[in-house]
Amino acid sequence: MRRTKPGEKAFPGLTAPLLAILVAFFLVVSGNYAFYRSLLAVYPLAWRSAPFLASVSFVLFCLTALFLLAFGWRRTLKPLLILVLLVSSVTSYFMNTYNVVIDVQMLRNVLQTDPAETMDLLSPRMAGYFLFLGLLPAAWVTRARVRLRPWNIEARSRLKYAAALLLALPAVAIAFSGNYYSFLREHKLVRSYANPAAWIFSTGRLAFGSAKAKAVRPVGEDAAIPATDTDRELIILVVGEAVRADKLSLNGYAKETNPLLAREDVVSFTSFYSCGTTTSFSVPCMFSVFGRKDYSEGKARETENLLDVLRHAGVNVLWRDNNSNSKGVAERVTYEDYKSPGKNPLCDTECRDEGMLGGLQDYIDRTEAGDIFIVLHQMGNHGPAYYKRYPGRFERFAPVCRSNQLEQCTGEEIENAYANAVLYTDYFLSRVIGLLKANSKDFHTAMVYVSDHGESLGENRVYLHGLPYFVAPDEQKHVAAVMWFGDSFGVDRKALRAISGLRFSHDNLFHTVLGMMEIRTAVYKKDLDILNFDRSLAGVRR
Repeated sequence: MRRTKPGEKAFPGLTAPLLAILVAFFLVVSGNYAFYRSLLAVYPLAWRSAPFLASVSFVLFCLTALFLLAFGWRRTLKPLLILVLLVSSVTSYFMNTYNVVIDVQMLRNVLQTDPAETMDLLSPRMAGYFLFLGLLPAAWVTRARVRLRPWNIEARSRLKYAAALLLALPAVAIAFSGNYYSFLREHKLVRSYANPAAWIFSTGRLAFGSAKAKAVRPVGEDAAIPATDTDRELIILVVGEAVRADKLSLNGYAKETNPLLAREDVVSFTSFYSCGTTTSFSVPCMFSVFGRKDYSEGKARETENLLDVLRHAGVNVLWRDNNSNSKGVAERVTYEDYKSPGKNPLCDTECRDEGMLGGLQDYIDRTEAGDIFIVLHQMGNHGPAYYKRYPGRFERFAPVCRSNQLEQCTGEEIENAYANAVLYTDYFLSRVIGLLKANSKDFHTAMVYVSDHGESLGENRVYLHGLPYFVAPDEQKHVAAVMWFGDSFGVDRKALRAISGLRFSHDNLFHTVLGMMEIRTAVYKKDLDILNFDRSLAGVRR
């Protein structure tokens, strides 16, 4: 960029504000198919609604232009425009293809996604979005000739543009005040598709929230196991990934996805609900002392969790992970990563959940004193490449979708691939039960399996998960949950089955585990312990 000298003829090219405004216009027009689709679903196109719909586009343009004008100065202008174009092209792809929104939870998921999961998301269609909505416009911005004027002239020019945009916004809002009142109050989900406004706002919230992180507050420091409890507990908690309750044959699903668990004396909870719709939200939430209504990601970062309470009580805690990571839950306990062949002995096209059982008996044998609590975090049914989530011998249901572009597959193909992955989890859980049975002479043994969230498989053109909880369909919140107990554990299974259809949630996990481990602490709430619910239709007790 070149500065115009006094008396010199102006260097031909665009002014910086004009370039920012042109890019803002391109973004609003090209990157918002999902936004306009959602908007028209609420406000169908008609002569009466057309002016309001046009005003919404104008408001989105004004907000985008104001952001680019505010932060795109001199040397930062082109890098900012290029970054926004590239990111917006990718967010447009995911919103258009999978109907997901790019909010704080989704951004946190993106940051915690490992390279293997990222590869599952790549596709030719995504490359097309990135090329035509990102790279080519970015190349044009790079080559654009921009006049770099004296700072006072540049500032006055930007202020004029900004003033015009800022004056236009309230004028539009007043002209359509009735429409905007309902739009802003009732249709948060529609606004979440606005590109790039939504992801820029969410990025700011994420960065601000991370900057506010404080020291971790202790929880349950009074936790203790009574001296009268001389028996040792060995409990394995399997944290599943994206498994819906209605896809278990234990719960009546037509496809036999649980042939092995059906042979075991398990209890399946048919009305179990997740804390959130993403792994990054649900996993810390299910281990937190807070219920879903009081939970926040900031609280989770600043407060100890269930594993810490167990540690305070002297329990040996081990976390093995074949997913992205523990989402901060296992920061203060022994953590082992099983996502690579160097650690996981069972890797083919990807490392299998079953590999987390390798050497586990050795760990149990080495732990000569105290109770043992083990968490196994599965890859499970992580989408969209469900066909990769199981070894070939588990492909019982066919034909299957062999693409990560789910919209190109039939509903049957998607469901079959998903069901095969559930079938593999059935096998994995049967192996966990087998391990526990082998140790039942020395321990009171139990397994708890619960998925972190559910999954949309194309119902109403929605795929994957991650929609805001208040609008997320039941498929993303109604999750699989199963328990198994060794004979010496002392649970009345018949009584437990009698209440297994009642509504439970991740809120119950914290207190149920404390009860199972027989830990006494002030943070334990008996009324949230599934095994100690005082119900008129069943008396479940230890």
